[in-house]
Amino acid sequence: MEQIVNAVAQSIQELRAQKPQADAPVVLPAPQKDAPVQIAPGPAEELLEDLTSPQEKQKPRLTDAQDFEALVRMKHKTAARIGIGKRGPRLDTKSMLTLRADHAMARDSVFADVAPEFLEQLGLACFQTRCKDKDEFLTRPDLGREFDPKTEQEIRQRCEQGKTVVIYASDGLSSKAIEANLQNILPAIREGLAARSISMATPFFVRFGRVAAMDHISELLGSEITCVLIGERPGLATAESMSCYMAYKATVGMPESRRTVVSNIHSGGITAVEAGAYIAEVIEKMLAAKASGVDLKK
Repeated sequence: MEQIVNAVAQSIQELRAQKPQADAPVVLPAPQKDAPVQIAPGPAEELLEDLTSPQEKQKPRLTDAQDFEALVRMKHKTAARIGIGKRGPRLDTKSMLTLRADHAMARDSVFADVAPEFLEQLGLACFQTRCKDKDEFLTRPDLGREFDPKTEQEIRQRCEQGKTVVIYASDGLSSKAIEANLQNILPAIREGLAARSISMATPFFVRFGRVAAMDHISELLGSEITCVLIGERPGLATAESMSCYMAYKATVGMPESRRTVVSNIHSGGITAVEAGAYIAEVIEKMLAAKASGVDLKK
């Protein structure tokens, strides 16, 4: 028993010897001016995958497919939601999160505005329809087809008149579509028309615009062909799809059947450069036929 007591007493003495004195000052190194902050590396963290990326969407969620290799080939050919997983009657977690993320991107594209810096970079003059803001644009499509008298006068003064083709861009229902495609499609159209000796007015931008606003543009500027590059309503496959609506001598109140359209202009459909070259070709055909829309096919 006495040996145990002595061993405990010796251990306590050793611990007391290792304990720093309460009154001993703690000396820290003086910080150096402008010295970078050193952060000790932490444990390795696994990066989260982007569920909306094409690479992730091409991965089948089904593990028990009868022909898994065929399913993989199909996934690489379409953006449709095939081969997704489920848990009982519901989607599995990753499939549900991907669906929610795509839906969020579509909503963001509808409610966002095209960045002013982007329009300045392209040197585009900007005009606005009768819509005061995004909410009115979404709830009053009729106002997105018209301009007030002051804006009409400004368009006449600032835009070129008497050109064969007038091309302008408009946000429509997807600002992301304009920002993703406009910079590449305009030079392709310009070069295609120049190669065919077709005069083209300087492009501009219309904010809060619907397709039929092009009819007012046509009457204001007196062009033979009016063409609007406009953001499509976003879907769950992409929020960057743009369409090109064209008409020969468009007039206010004309039927929609007089419009010719090239749609699905995006990186996963017809690319902007390819679409621009094709649009120039279609414009040449419209001028030769003096028609557009269903009349062009007669």
